Amino acid sequence: MSESSGLDLIATFLGSANIFMFAVNDVFEERLLKQAISGQLTVSQAKLLKLVSLSDAQTVGDVAAFLGISNAAASKAVDKLVRRNLMRRREGETDRRSIHLSLSDLGRNLLDTYDAVRQRKLEEIFGQVPPDELRKAAEFLNRLSTLIVDHSAKAEEICLQCGMYFPERCLLQELEGRDCYYSKRRSRRDSRATAADNA
Repeated sequence: MSESSGLDLIATFLGSANIFMFAVNDVFEERLLKQAISGQLTVSQAKLLKLVSLSDAQTVGDVAAFLGISNAAASKAVDKLVRRNLMRRREGETDRRSIHLSLSDLGRNLLDTYDAVRQRKLEEIFGQVPPDELRKAAEFLNRLSTLIVDHSAKAEEICLQCGMYFPERCLLQELEGRDCYYSKRRSRRDSRATAADNA
């Protein structure tokens, strides 16, 4: 294979990957949110609720680190959900500067409704694909994702947001044996909390 045909193949693959992500995010997720819960949430708000419900993102700082945004942007996003009574915010027991996040009953119900509709639609769509093909595609995409991160100038500052999709897994930890930015931040936070408890 010539160098130019190899680059053409890579460009074709990346184009297909971007089209797939557009189909998932802008067609599937966006339209499904409108159908399932009458557009009561944006995709980013649904992701934020999902993040707090699935992962151990307990603070605004965790949300910022996980999503790769500033604390101010994370705080603003959380504020909107708190004002709509979809999320709760409370002060930490040992450190009042630490704000802990959780879903309200309304937020959980809205997310559960969306998840149920989403699950049915996913089964309808992906039920047409043989399970072995899905598994191989997932493994291939995971491997490519970690390769891309490894070749980033600041790989240590990247989180792939695995916790939003795999609550018990981190691809970088699983495939590379190293922690992502979010995992490192969480470990430091847990160490400080343990030290404060033991003081």
